[in-house]
Amino acid sequence: MGGRRLRGVALVAVGLAAALAVGACSAGGDSGSNDAAAPAAEGGGDAGAERDQAAPGGTGGADLRVDQRSIIYTGTMQVRVDDVDTAAREATTAVTAAGGFVGGDRRSSESADARAVLTLRVPADRFAGVIDQLAGFGRQERREIRTEDVTEQVVDLDARIATQRARVESARKLLAQASSVDQLVALENEVGTRQADLAALEARKRRLADLTALSTITVTFLGRDASTAEEEADLGFLTGLGGGWTVFLTSVRVLLTVLGAVLPFAVVIGVPLWLLLRWRRRRARRTPPPGGPAGVATVGPTGGPVSAPPPVPAARSGP
Repeated sequence: MGGRRLRGVALVAVGLAAALAVGACSAGGDSGSNDAAAPAAEGGGDAGAERDQAAPGGTGGADLRVDQRSIIYTGTMQVRVDDVDTAAREATTAVTAAGGFVGGDRRSSESADARAVLTLRVPADRFAGVIDQLAGFGRQERREIRTEDVTEQVVDLDARIATQRARVESARKLLAQASSVDQLVALENEVGTRQADLAALEARKRRLADLTALSTITVTFLGRDASTAEEEADLGFLTGLGGGWTVFLTSVRVLLTVLGAVLPFAVVIGVPLWLLLRWRRRRARRTPPPGGPAGVATVGPTGGPVSAPPPVPAARSGP
């Protein structure tokens, strides 16, 4: 009995010692892992903050922000004013003050029926402000604003321009290493072709840069009584009849115009010619045919000439 108890106590002691050892090891591992995880967590927090700062909104990189996209703004508006010329001058002044310029100016001044169509180029960041300022010159009747996002086109052009520049440089290096006239001519042509392609790409890039940097506003200032009715296509019998009558009147006017242009020539040339022909006809009628009546041969039934009958002798008187 005593031996069994001693063995049981020994086993319990060994088990407790093993449990204490395992607990100590796990505690040391947890503390080590916590110490190692803390800097990682802090670093992860800093990286997340940097990502949030680089991409506000959490949807992508910085190139997706609106202020860094390439957008073309185009505006069309119609404003009715009391004085068209005054409104046009004020619009020019406003655009110049905003850093833009006037790209086109068409005016027709006919008292209250006057109108002016201005094409204005303004910086993109001043587009909305200039639109509102123009609308305040009178009573706005129509406004249309269109946008076109060309960011992908700009990015594509940048990549293609970089690639084309690298191709031009490689062709120039090969040209410098040409060892024969044939190679020199072929490489010169290749360099010229690649440079032309590069110039075309750069021209497209400059065009897009101009459209995105300067927005276009087309404003029409109308006088008080200026008409804005737009003719709409109409179909039907009356419409066809009206169109046909208009064409008929136009044709008659054209015919009368041509007749008026030809009439002086007809009088100067035609009348003397007609008189000459009439005189020749009368002369031909008065002139007898050659040979006279005695010389006219009688035509027989068969078409041949018939001889005249012999003369009848005169009757003799009795002795």
